[in-house]
Amino acid sequence: MDDGTSARRRIWGWFFFDWASQPYNTLLLTFVFAPYVNEVIGDGAKAQSAWGFGIAAAGFLIAVLAPVLGAVSDISGRRVAWIWLFSAMYVAGSWGLWYAEPDDFDLIRTLIFFAIGLIGMEFATIFTNAMLPDLGSREEIGRISGNGWAFGYVGGLIALVLMLTLLAENAATGKTLIGIDPILGLDASEREGTRAVGPLTAIWYVLFMVPFFLWVRDPRPSSGLTGAALGAALRQLGGTLRSLPSRPSLFAWLGASMFYRDALNGMYVFGGIYASGVLGWSVVEIGVFGIIAIIAGALFAWLGGKADSRFGPKPVIAVSILVLTFVAVSIVLISRRSVYGIPLAEGSNLPDILFFVIGALIGAAGGTLQAASRTMMVRQADPGKMTEAFGLYALAGKATSFLAPALIGVATAATNSQQLGVSPLILLFLLGLLLLRWVRAEGTDAPPPA
Repeated sequence: MDDGTSARRRIWGWFFFDWASQPYNTLLLTFVFAPYVNEVIGDGAKAQSAWGFGIAAAGFLIAVLAPVLGAVSDISGRRVAWIWLFSAMYVAGSWGLWYAEPDDFDLIRTLIFFAIGLIGMEFATIFTNAMLPDLGSREEIGRISGNGWAFGYVGGLIALVLMLTLLAENAATGKTLIGIDPILGLDASEREGTRAVGPLTAIWYVLFMVPFFLWVRDPRPSSGLTGAALGAALRQLGGTLRSLPSRPSLFAWLGASMFYRDALNGMYVFGGIYASGVLGWSVVEIGVFGIIAIIAGALFAWLGGKADSRFGPKPVIAVSILVLTFVAVSIVLISRRSVYGIPLAEGSNLPDILFFVIGALIGAAGGTLQAASRTMMVRQADPGKMTEAFGLYALAGKATSFLAPALIGVATAATNSQQLGVSPLILLFLLGLLLLRWVRAEGTDAPPPA
């Protein structure tokens, strides 16, 4: 096999992680399982609060451990072995959601399984993201990142369509989107079709991680994790953290991404629960909303990758944040009773139409934002400490990820309003945009902005 073929296989293997892992975000976090939890609990505000506190706890663990694991990986040279470990957590956690029976629903147990899978997905993502600079030149990685994100969105779209047409039943009718009973003899009265989202997510991941593990290898020989290696990793991490104030571009970048990615994740996590509680949408209707969002996400992640390669990631990120800020304001101002403060006639379908438009905007801006953020992290990082850098990136993404869901939970509980409960997202996006001003587009060593 020549070097060109090997390089293409590595890139495609790396793409398949996005394809394999996307259903955790698409099916579980946003469009199927979260709305199902809302239906089972029967109180939108209570479900949103509980979901927020549960995701916050998982986010706290991710924030604390991510930089340490990244530093350990850079010292030992091992990435693939860690991905195997966290893949097992992903599969176990998602499979466990099958046991969230409507007649015997245990919220704590459900959140524990969900958190196990979420932690597995997030940690595996750290190590795969750190492989990005090994896949191409500085000029190529923006396009590679965007293509990978678009490929992942297509995988999430196919999984969602399969889920909606063959498995997820409408709570009222017991039928799927195409009007059939859930396949495989699953009992709609026990919501087995919808609960199958957990096993489907696990099986999907196992199947489509095969190309990754076949074609992707650690970039250099790995050593075992000894006590000395762990100590060296912790000292290296400590030195990196102490150096951040003297690296203003990297410091500002981590702060900016901390706020805007937290806000975006809040949209993903609470979008389904919000649509279910405020607009009264069923799991199937939310799934259609998801299909629109994912199609837009795949298209614009691909286009965003091209824009990233031509203009650099910073302007792509800034435009995406502005679009998402508009979306956050719109979400707060759209309900069954009014749109942007204008009262609606009873039975108006305008909120539904606008929310589908919002879904497309979330998908489009979210896809470009996340793909461009990966390439910006590569530009800001020390090439010899890439996994540690993405560990810090995960820390930045999670340092307030337990705060934002908690704020949403507190705001929702205090106001008993799902609309007012999501208002903290607006501030987070604006803070991210403000801090982006001090980020050097070409990386830490580039001249400061004028």
